[in-house]
Amino acid sequence: MSVSKTHLGSAPNAAAHAPSSTHGAPAVKRYFGTDGIRGAVGQAPITPDFMLKLGWAAGRVFASTNGSRGKILIGKDTRISGYMFEAALEAGVAAAGVDIGLLGPMPTPAIAYLTRTLRARAGIVISASHNSFEDNGIKFFSGTGTKLPDDIEHAIEAELEKELSTVRPELIGKASRVNDAAGRYIEFCKSTVGQSLRLNGMKIVVDCAHGSTYHIAPSVFTELGATVIAQGVAPDGLNINQNAGSTSPQVLADRVIAEKADLGVAFDGDGDRVVMVDHLGNVLDGDEILYIIARDRLRQGIEFGGVVGTQMSNLGLQLGLESLGVSFTRTPVGDRYVMQEMIKRGWSLGGESSGHVICLDLSSTGDGIISALQALAAVVNGGKSLAELRTQMSKFPQKMVNVSISHGAEIVGNAVITDAVKGVEAELGARGRVLLRPSGTEPVLRVMVEGEDASDVTRLAEQLAQAVRDVARDQHLG
Repeated sequence: MSVSKTHLGSAPNAAAHAPSSTHGAPAVKRYFGTDGIRGAVGQAPITPDFMLKLGWAAGRVFASTNGSRGKILIGKDTRISGYMFEAALEAGVAAAGVDIGLLGPMPTPAIAYLTRTLRARAGIVISASHNSFEDNGIKFFSGTGTKLPDDIEHAIEAELEKELSTVRPELIGKASRVNDAAGRYIEFCKSTVGQSLRLNGMKIVVDCAHGSTYHIAPSVFTELGATVIAQGVAPDGLNINQNAGSTSPQVLADRVIAEKADLGVAFDGDGDRVVMVDHLGNVLDGDEILYIIARDRLRQGIEFGGVVGTQMSNLGLQLGLESLGVSFTRTPVGDRYVMQEMIKRGWSLGGESSGHVICLDLSSTGDGIISALQALAAVVNGGKSLAELRTQMSKFPQKMVNVSISHGAEIVGNAVITDAVKGVEAELGARGRVLLRPSGTEPVLRVMVEGEDASDVTRLAEQLAQAVRDVARDQHLG
């Protein structure tokens, strides 16, 4: 089977999908990146004064034009700075004359769901996802529970340039707490697998990363009948993602083996990513989970079109799906681009190796709990263990080397590097892949090689990385 190779990947940026200006050039966003606004707490723009202004700007954009106030929901993960930013955003939204629904700690996909079902004008998520507590960020959802389109993000940024003003006192927004938010979301998650699924007799380790699923995920699996061993469920504001959750899967694997559990499930800090562990301690990433879900849908005769992955999706996923007759396509890294391609093609399955899996027929965004439930349904309904399902896809060895480069270095497209890539690809043959991808956030070029033999993959990745270092050094000296 011939496999097309991706030679060079570009890092997506905010301007890549922005609307054109009146002069035909892309309109560049000042604050919004591919996944909202994120950074170190206390450093601009992740500061209380900016969050106050951001809440006000969003309130102005989403304020009603038909006489009713409208409402914006605000939820957060468990990091300590969330309290501070929640208060600032609440004040800003209220100053713009919009009501607020406070959700407290809730998974990101739960906020998307609640925004849609509670008929809010928008949802705001305070989270830095899988990052440590020193970082935080803001994501927005539209009233339909999807990421904001570019024109709305541009509108919010335009309001940020204006001087903050407060509506008349009688028009100031009111804040109320949505007390049944967790219960609503738990029931929604259970509904995605139907009334017939029972997890009785299964022992599952659930690791919530001390993040926003800590009071949600254990209840979901318990109410479906499983015996749940919960860990990472004691958030203190500082321990989110710390040696726990999807970024530390070996911790989960060790616990699964120690408890002689049937499997384990781990989420990241805001609950939109998931990794799983079988009873032998093998870790399944997003590619493997996506394959299991796709294969089970084929078994059930459920139409999903095809599968969207990214430049980083394992070659084994592509070949495995193609062997089943399932179409597969790649996008730049980032769930935003995966989602755009899914909508464009009318497909309902997509995701990233990191564990961000999207079942668009069930949820409007990537959802760790729902993705885990879909994989569990495949286990139960297919009558096979997770370990058996895992072996149905042959994952290719993959080696990533990060090479530091100076800003402005012209590596991608350099003739020497192009020749080096061609040489590596010739040695890999048809069942191998090379990707050079500049980081979107730091002066690093990610060199990735994938193939059937692990030792060859490692050697070729280091060989190509050294060629990049040599060219970067020569450009710097020149």
